[in-house]
Amino acid sequence: MKKFLSIIGAATLSLSLVACGGTSEEDTQGAEEAEGEASVDEPVTIKIGASAVPHTEVLEERGITLEIETFTDYILPNTALRDGDIDVNYFQTPGYLAQQIEEYDYDFVSLGEVHAEPIGIYSKEYSSLEELPEGAEIIFSDSISDHGRILPIFERAGLIELDVEEGELATIDDISSNPKNLVFGSQQVEARFLAPSFENGEGDAVAINTNYALEGGVDIEQYGIAFESEDVLQPNLIVVRAEDQDRPEFQVLVEVLQSEEVRQFIEEQYNGAVIPMG
Repeated sequence: MKKFLSIIGAATLSLSLVACGGTSEEDTQGAEEAEGEASVDEPVTIKIGASAVPHTEVLEERGITLEIETFTDYILPNTALRDGDIDVNYFQTPGYLAQQIEEYDYDFVSLGEVHAEPIGIYSKEYSSLEELPEGAEIIFSDSISDHGRILPIFERAGLIELDVEEGELATIDDISSNPKNLVFGSQQVEARFLAPSFENGEGDAVAINTNYALEGGVDIEQYGIAFESEDVLQPNLIVVRAEDQDRPEFQVLVEVLQSEEVRQFIEEQYNGAVIPMG
C-alpha cells in the first residue's frame, strides 16, 4: 500500500503544480507542463468516503489532501455525502447509484469511473458452475442491483434463462428457466458478510463482490469458479453532490485516479481481480 501512496501522491502533486503559487522558473515550467490539466488555486482537503479494499488503496494525500473515511457497507457512504459529512464517495456502480437516487432522491452526479470489480462465484466444493448439483444453494448480496449482475453469470453458463429486456437489471423473479432448480437468494446477506459466509461453508456457492473478497482474504484464484464478463462490468464511480460537480479539486482528483500511474498500480496490485477503467 505504501508503494501506491507515493505513486498517487506524486501524481496529485504533478496535477497541482499550477495551484501552488510562486513565480520561479521551476514553477513556470511546471505550469507549462500541466497546461490543459485541472488544477486548484490553493491547497485544499477533500473528505472522501470509500470502501476498505481496494478503494482506500487507490487514494492518498499530497497537493490535494485526502481525508479518507472508510465504510464497511453500501448505505452509509451515500447518507454521509448527502449530509455533508464527506465531499466525495468512491464505492458504487452506475446501477447502484441509479437505484439509490430513485429510492432516496439523492441529488448526486458521477464525475467519472476508476475501476471495476467483477463479482465472482466462489465454491469450496465445485470447480465450475456446471458441476453445481441439482438444487444447489447460491448465497448472494441483499442488494437488488447486485442481483442484476450475478444472475447473468449463470445465464451465460447456460444454467438459467432470464426474461428481461436488454439493459434491464434482472431479479430472481425474472428467471424463466432453471432446469437444475438452483436456489437463488434463500440467504441474502449484507455484502460485507458474504466472505464470512463463504469461509463458514454456507451454501454450495457464494457470489461475492471483489472488494469484500479481497477484504475477507478469500483466495480468488483458488475458489473463484466464474466471474462477470468484462464486456458487462460496471465501473466504480467518483460521486459528488450535484451542486459541487464543478469544483476544480474534484476534477484534479478524477484526473489522478484515471492516470496511467494508478492504472498500472491496479493492474500490478490486484492481478486481474480489479480492472482499471476510465
